Amino acid sequence: MEEVLRAEHLSKRFPGVLAVDDVSFSLDRGEILALVGENGAGKSTLSLMLSGIHKPDAGTIFLEGKPVVFNAPVDAIHAGIAIVFQELSLVGSLSVAENIFANRQPAGPGGIIRWDELHRQTSEFLRRFNLHLNPRQLVKQLSMGQQQILEILKAISINPKVLILDEPTSSLTESEANYLFENIRKLQKQGMSFIYITHKLSEVFQIADRVMVMRDGKHVGTRQVSEVTENDLIAMMVGRQITSLYGDAEKSRGEEYFRVEGFTQPGAFEDVSFGVRRGEILGFFGLIGAGRSELARAIIGMYPRQSGRIFLEEQEITIRNPRDAIRHGIAYLTEDRKGDGLFLSMSIRENLIAPSLPSFTTPQGLLDFRRVETFTENLTQAFAIVTPSLTKKVSNLSGGNQQKCLIAMWMGINPRVILFDEPTRGVDVGARAEIYHKLRELAHTGVGIVMISSDLPELIGMCDRIIVMHQGRITGELARGEFSEERIMTFAAGLHSQVSLEVNHG
Repeated sequence: MEEVLRAEHLSKRFPGVLAVDDVSFSLDRGEILALVGENGAGKSTLSLMLSGIHKPDAGTIFLEGKPVVFNAPVDAIHAGIAIVFQELSLVGSLSVAENIFANRQPAGPGGIIRWDELHRQTSEFLRRFNLHLNPRQLVKQLSMGQQQILEILKAISINPKVLILDEPTSSLTESEANYLFENIRKLQKQGMSFIYITHKLSEVFQIADRVMVMRDGKHVGTRQVSEVTENDLIAMMVGRQITSLYGDAEKSRGEEYFRVEGFTQPGAFEDVSFGVRRGEILGFFGLIGAGRSELARAIIGMYPRQSGRIFLEEQEITIRNPRDAIRHGIAYLTEDRKGDGLFLSMSIRENLIAPSLPSFTTPQGLLDFRRVETFTENLTQAFAIVTPSLTKKVSNLSGGNQQKCLIAMWMGINPRVILFDEPTRGVDVGARAEIYHKLRELAHTGVGIVMISSDLPELIGMCDRIIVMHQGRITGELARGEFSEERIMTFAAGLHSQVSLEVNHG
C-alpha cells in the first residue's frame, strides 16, 4: 500500500519528563491505525506533534514521502493533517453552518458573506453524511453527541489526508458511535487515513486495521488487529499480564441494609424500588433516557422527586440535600468528575478532604493540618494516586488519577453506601484494573456499592446483580448466574413484555 505519513525518531521533553521517546511509525493511505496506551503513555503528545501544536525536540515527520516542519497547527492543516480533540472547539452561539465553514464562508464583493450559498453548501455537505441538521440552528441547541459528530465533520470538511481522532466516541450513544464508524469506513474507502486514539479496546477491533501501543513515551509495538487479542493489548500497554481485570466476585452474604421504595419523578423515573445488601455490588444499566443518573441524584437530594422513601438498616431516613446524604454515610460519585465531582482549581489535598472537612476542624474552627497531612498521604498511597506533590492542582492529574482521587475523597465520611455513576469513563485499562480492585476491597469491608454504567462488560464482570431500566422504569433484574448481554439489552430496549408474549403464545 502507499504510505501517506511516517514519523522517524520523534522525541519531546517537558520539564521533568520525556513525554515521547524516539517514536517511529508509518500510516498507509486509506488505513485506520488505532493508537492505545495508558494515560501518560505519550499518545496525546505524539498527536500534538503530528498536528503542529508541539514541535518535536528531535525526529522528522514525512508526509507523502517529503519531510515537513509544522510551526503552527495551520501549517499541518494546510499540509493535510487535521485533529479532533475530546474537548469541543465549537462556538455555541454560532450556527451549524458558521461552525463547519469558519473562516471559509463564501463571500461576495467587499467580503460580505453570501448566507444563502453558505447554507446551501452546508446542507449539501451534511447530506453526504446523512446528518439531518438545520444549517441555521445554533450549536448550543444540539445534544453533546450531535456536537461531537459536528466537530468531527468540521475537520472532515477540509478534506484532510490524515485525520487524528482523540476519544471520538466519549460523548456518543451507541447508535451515534455506529454512525461515526460507518462514515469513517466510507471515507477510508475514498483514501482518507485515520489515527484513532481510544481507551475502549473493543473499538480497536470494530474499526482499526492495525493497532499501535505506547507505554512510558515509547512505541512498544504495532500489530495487525486480526492477529491480537484484547489481553495481548492490555499486556503491551501496562507491561504486565492482568490475569483478571475485574477480580473475583465474592458471594454477598450480608443482609439488605439500604432500600429505596417508590421513587417517582414524572418524566424521569417512576415507581422505582430496590435494595442493596452489605458488601454487594449492584449494577444499573439502561440506554440514554433510562433515568439511572437522575435516580441516583434524587437519592442524595440533588434532583427533585415527587415521592419515594429511603431506608438504612430498616430505619427510614430523610435526605433533602447532599449534606443529609453525607451525614448518613451515602456517597455519590458523579459521571462528570470535571464538571461536578472535583474542584479543579484546588489542590489534590484540598479535594481529598472536601466532603469530610468538618472532621478535620478543631473546636476553635481551625484546620488540624497535621491530621489532614497524615490522612491525605495515607489515602494517596492506598489509592495509588500518582503525583509529585499533593499541593498540585487536581486538574493536573491524568484522567485515571483524577478518578481515583474522586473515589478516595469520599473515604473520609466512612461511606456505608456508594452510588458510582460511570466509574471508569475516560480511564485507561491500568487505572480501570486499580479502580475495580479498590471497589472489590470496599465491598469486602461491607460497603454497599451501586454501579451505574453504560459499559456492559464492566457490569457483567463486576456485579452481583444487575437492574435494568427503560424510560424511567425497572424492566428487569438479573442475578450473576443469569447475566448475558443479549438478555440485558432486551430489557434495556423495553422488549421484555414482547419477549414474554412470544414465549406465552409461541
